[in-house]
Amino acid sequence: MSAVNNVLVVGGGVAGTAVAILLAEAGTAVELVEIKSEVTAIGSGITLQGNALRVLRQLGVLESCAALGYESMKLVVRAPDPRATIVAELDDIPFGGPDLPSSMGMYRPDLARILMDRAEQAGVKIRYSTTTESLEQDGAGVEVRFSTGSSGRYDLVIGADGVRSWTRRMLEIPLETRSLGMGAWRMFGPRPADVTSSQAVFGGPCYIAGVTPTSATSAYWFLVEPAQDRTTQTPRERLADFLELFGAYHGPWDEARDAFTDPQHLNYTWFEAHLLDAPWNRGRVVLIGDAAHVCPPTLAQGAAAGLEDAAVLAELLTTSTAVDDRLWAAFTARRYERVKTVVEASVQMAQWNLDHVQGDVPGLTRAIAALVSQPA
Repeated sequence: MSAVNNVLVVGGGVAGTAVAILLAEAGTAVELVEIKSEVTAIGSGITLQGNALRVLRQLGVLESCAALGYESMKLVVRAPDPRATIVAELDDIPFGGPDLPSSMGMYRPDLARILMDRAEQAGVKIRYSTTTESLEQDGAGVEVRFSTGSSGRYDLVIGADGVRSWTRRMLEIPLETRSLGMGAWRMFGPRPADVTSSQAVFGGPCYIAGVTPTSATSAYWFLVEPAQDRTTQTPRERLADFLELFGAYHGPWDEARDAFTDPQHLNYTWFEAHLLDAPWNRGRVVLIGDAAHVCPPTLAQGAAAGLEDAAVLAELLTTSTAVDDRLWAAFTARRYERVKTVVEASVQMAQWNLDHVQGDVPGLTRAIAALVSQPA
């Protein structure tokens, strides 16, 4: 017997679609509202570590992702010199277990479409251009009024509406999202033939320059610099600044540079972090994914953490008999300390780059691998 019969999911990102799929597959009536008018995803590429792939397999979409993405088993580290000298080739740790790739690069919009298509296939009722305007709950459910003027009652509301979560604001939960002083350029472009795994340069005019293959022909390129306010720049001005920084890096960067001509493919965001103290629910409304925790992409665990939230929450809801304190205690026990470790470690790695300190990155990576290699 399930603890819920009908559920509203707010937000159609990775965590929201994942929990909707799992609940719908278990027989729960699920509605998902997404404020945007269509399937979309901010950014160019995404790195999915093994523990993220473990949940994607549970969702039944791993093969579809693999068909469009690019599997990798190592990290190549280069020096910021004219020859882009290779200084290390590190085997990636198989976070998801020995039967899964260590990581997979993907074009973000491809992942978004795959997950939304799977949600529709599972029977999730999806409404675009819609968000919530009010939540009023009692001991048995939540009355929701939508921006369209319609309303509904649900056993549970799941807020998976991102770092600026409107659901969190409606619950009047104070949470500081802080900038870490780093800004990331992200650009989707070609994959040079010899880029068969993620590659990174530490140093030069940026803290990090990196590339991750996202398909047989494409790659996700990024530069991390001191955070700047670039909101007043035109797209062409941003592209010019990106290319100037990009020109300081060589090897594969030389091969790809001339392909970057469309400023619409370039994104710029700041590294940010927050972690909501436990519990993540207020009565029958619960926050997951970026609404509850955000970490910089230094460990590539943001999407993985959201996917794990979804898997654990869906499991507890479909194997419990009531939405009660025992259920929320179990959710907290399985998620809070695990996520806290990942957020703190991601911030620590970002701080090392800011301070130009050579920290024990391999040691930290091994410690995180030991944690996330165990199922959530």
